[in-house]
Amino acid sequence: MTSPTPSANGSPLAAAPPADELPVMAEPYVLPPPTGPQALMTELGFGAPFRWLAAGGRDLRAHPGIGLFYGACFWLMALTLGAVFRAKPEYTLTIASGCLLVGPFLAMGLYEVSRRRELGLVPELSVSLTCWDSHIRSMGMLILVLIVLELLWGRASLVVFAVFFNTGMPSTTGVINAIFNAENLEFIGVYLTVGGMFAALVFSTAVVSIPMILDRDTDAVSAAITSIRVVFSNPGVMLLWGVLITLLITVALLPWGLGLVVIGPLLGHATWHAYRGAVRWQEADEPASVTAQD
Repeated sequence: MTSPTPSANGSPLAAAPPADELPVMAEPYVLPPPTGPQALMTELGFGAPFRWLAAGGRDLRAHPGIGLFYGACFWLMALTLGAVFRAKPEYTLTIASGCLLVGPFLAMGLYEVSRRRELGLVPELSVSLTCWDSHIRSMGMLILVLIVLELLWGRASLVVFAVFFNTGMPSTTGVINAIFNAENLEFIGVYLTVGGMFAALVFSTAVVSIPMILDRDTDAVSAAITSIRVVFSNPGVMLLWGVLITLLITVALLPWGLGLVVIGPLLGHATWHAYRGAVRWQEADEPASVTAQD
């Protein structure tokens, strides 16, 4: 047994503890390697959005009855939203939230038609109407996020109006006159900038997230992150895709939104092909590679 070693002033020092009793330093946490298929972003060319539209057109022509059913639903939603905007603009955001709640479920039905055609299965309207039931939790979370973004968008628009105008809740005529009045260039610039930022955020979050939930039964967060990755991986191509969607919907709304009967399902089918073209799944034992599409 060792005796304590005396210090310089004569008082004994405590004996050093054995090596096996020394505290062990905690090692830094290392994330485990990912398991299962991994989403890889495909390098896209500027011709990709036009191929997606062409593929969506083929799906629509192959099953026009199903497509027209969903197109009629989109048309009725647009008519309802327009009627509320003209009569009671203060309730527009409420109705828009309702449309945002129903719209993704309708769109998923169109994705299911394209998915079944891709697998060589026969699409059925009844199956497409209920394809969301096994993905309800992920769909509900994603739609909740989109509704929150839409409400924040609406609140930001009202703040912009409050900053530039002291007229209270704007009426339909007031909104149109303010936006198309050349004397309000500063307001128009700020209004479009704020709206563009929210539109880009909503588009980035939803561009391929719902098809991914249908295809891989993934959670809403992973689907939204993958969707944002797609946009950041191909910003120019996805900007073109967003512009094409905006132009087609604008044309579809004239007159009386009748064009949505065809343009709505066309864009639904095309969105499935956008997901399939922009995201490739790498299995665990497959070497990583990213293919390019012209």
